[in-house]
Amino acid sequence: MDYDLAAWLNLALRWLHVIAGVAWIGASFYFVWLDNNLRAPEPPKDGVKGELWAVHGGGFYHSQKYMTAPAHMPGHLHWFKWEAYTTWLSGFALLFVLYYWGAPVYLIDPAKHAFSHWQAVGVGLLFIFGGLAVYEGLCRSPLVERPRLFGIVWFAALIGAAYALQHLFTDRGAFIHVGAIIGTAMAANVFLTIIPNQRKIVADMLAGRPVDPRLGAAGKQRSVHNNYMTLPILFIMISNHYPAITGHPKAWLLLALIGVAGISIRHFFNLRHHGIIRHDFLFYGAMLMFAVSVIASQKPKTPAVMGPVSFFEAQAIVQKHCVTCHSATPTHRGFSAPPNGATFDSPEHIARYAPKIRERAVISTSMPLGNETHMTDDERAKLGAWIESGAKLP
Repeated sequence: MDYDLAAWLNLALRWLHVIAGVAWIGASFYFVWLDNNLRAPEPPKDGVKGELWAVHGGGFYHSQKYMTAPAHMPGHLHWFKWEAYTTWLSGFALLFVLYYWGAPVYLIDPAKHAFSHWQAVGVGLLFIFGGLAVYEGLCRSPLVERPRLFGIVWFAALIGAAYALQHLFTDRGAFIHVGAIIGTAMAANVFLTIIPNQRKIVADMLAGRPVDPRLGAAGKQRSVHNNYMTLPILFIMISNHYPAITGHPKAWLLLALIGVAGISIRHFFNLRHHGIIRHDFLFYGAMLMFAVSVIASQKPKTPAVMGPVSFFEAQAIVQKHCVTCHSATPTHRGFSAPPNGATFDSPEHIARYAPKIRERAVISTSMPLGNETHMTDDERAKLGAWIESGAKLP
């Protein structure tokens, strides 16, 4: 039996990560929406800041928010924490299984920096937890009292990390580490601030001590931070499907523009929850995404190809650089099955996947992974010339 442990762990952890992420993000979106739609109770109720009546699934719901704590502790109190913890734990495990276990394939690009296996892992972890330290430092500084300036500084730190990572790791490895920095900061908000503050509130209430309203305010602030980081990290989670962005020479800039677009769109909905309609924020997000599409569509300069390129020349390039992975029986140590089921064993298969080969190996140059087979610009140009002439078979 040929049992590929890494592949099955990858599948299980990725599935768990997506399920937990949906639960966490869904709860985040719901509670920000709920918070922004609360209305002062009529008549006023002791300790209740706001309430909301809603209808869903054939029933009516009545939600009330207490800024400190209710007069009596309910017998059953749900804590929203495991959605966040499970998302981070599964994501971190997936990072280890795919990018750290398979660092020579997925993380190390010798053309950028010749890391050893464990050097690459160490640098990756340094960026993740160093990013968390920067974020926590900013949250504990006077800057946190100026939300807009705080957001600008934190965003600049993330883009600085993206720029550095793009020049150290593979394209996909760089993007996923930016996502890991953001995801770690978001999970830490729950683990280090939101849940501990809620525990203090409950403990003070049970002990009959006055409840410090700053505890709830700090938790709400971190929750809002998480809300604005959600759309950028969702894009990073699916970014490996878009090599035109991850493989672009200025991928860090494209990621910055996509991040601002996501923040702008999220801000539109947060304002809308308050009854404030600002369609300009949707427009800004759309224009930023259009700018990304224009920048990413600019073709890099390739060497001129003199004369037509035959199929046999293109096939020789594919066999040299691609079939170690893209074969019914891969010989590459990192794969037991062809990635995405794409095989280039026959002329017909090469012609069928010609558009994808052009996208990955010619336009974005994201393949071969880390360019470990050292495909040259001349070879990429010849491959592209054959495809653009119609990918004709002999």
